[in-house]
Amino acid sequence: MMKNKLFAGLLTAAVLISSMAVGVHTFAEEAEAAAESIEETEDSNEMVRSFLTGKLVPESIGRSIPIAVMFNNIEAALPQSGISNAEIVYEAPVEGNITRLLGILEDYQDVERIGSVRSCREYFIYFAREFEAIYMHYGEAVYAVNLLNMSDTVRLSGMGDNGLNYSGEGDLVYYRSTDFSAPHNVFTNYEMIQAGIAYKGISTDYSEEYLASGHYQFADDGEIVTLENGEDAITVYPGYSYNNAYFVYDSETGKYTRYQYGDVQTDYLTEKALTYSNIIFQYCSSSVLDENGYLSINTYSGGSGKYITQGKAIDITWSKDNSSSDPYASGNFGVTHYYDTDGNEITLNQGKTWVCIILNSNTDAVSIEG
Repeated sequence: MMKNKLFAGLLTAAVLISSMAVGVHTFAEEAEAAAESIEETEDSNEMVRSFLTGKLVPESIGRSIPIAVMFNNIEAALPQSGISNAEIVYEAPVEGNITRLLGILEDYQDVERIGSVRSCREYFIYFAREFEAIYMHYGEAVYAVNLLNMSDTVRLSGMGDNGLNYSGEGDLVYYRSTDFSAPHNVFTNYEMIQAGIAYKGISTDYSEEYLASGHYQFADDGEIVTLENGEDAITVYPGYSYNNAYFVYDSETGKYTRYQYGDVQTDYLTEKALTYSNIIFQYCSSSVLDENGYLSINTYSGGSGKYITQGKAIDITWSKDNSSSDPYASGNFGVTHYYDTDGNEITLNQGKTWVCIILNSNTDAVSIEG
């Protein structure tokens, strides 16, 4: 960009000198216009539409696959670092009624640290893969190993247990801090992630299929989705009993502020509250796998839910284009589409999105207040 500005300046200066010699001022004006055209062209080439927020972002950010980080979400691990950079956050229950978070990040180059990072549960793999993200986890439940070992599950693991195919990248990618106690002190950062990507030879390019279709459908610049026929949704509760999470709408900003454990949720690095333009409640069927309470959550067969934005909520359904009862079928890792009651795919407002995965058995605990 600086080279183009320098070239444009030299071009303008050269033509100015020439115009002084021949006494024709319009050449200089044309040169200035040409220089402006060069800069505008370069600007448009450098900016692309983010698949995660719908906003214009530098191409180096918006066309490199994101990372999908397993964030610890128990009280002893709070506040998380770098979570405010997650353009999309998934929250889902795990054993013991606690929830764990998966942050999808594309713009994290300047984040001091990210974490703390915890272990994988099988259903989070589907979320990561539908964004073609690099899945980042430190350990895993045994039930996730077969999905993690699939050749097209792209991941950076902190350790190799339970028969996991492990390349030894853990020490390159993760470190333990001294300001949190184990096991809540595993972190990473941009440089370490890049080292892991290079070590494993991971391509950071999106597939041609994903580039052609993306993920969500976003409102155009300057447009706001208002859900005029929706119910009032000023305070919304996903019904998680352990952390008592909820979101409160701010009409001045048009965003929802996240609360849990009786207080606003913040980022350790910024000390600012987490806010979101869109909230999705996605209802899923589930089963308990063993006496330890490990869950199997079906994230691919379809279901119902809520879309919440701008102080309103509507009923939705969700599905994948080519889902299968076989959990390893490729269609199950495809994009999840959300539809209103008329069968139209919903349009999200530009900005960040929080997706709450809610068990069908717990939907009675969901509350939406006007």
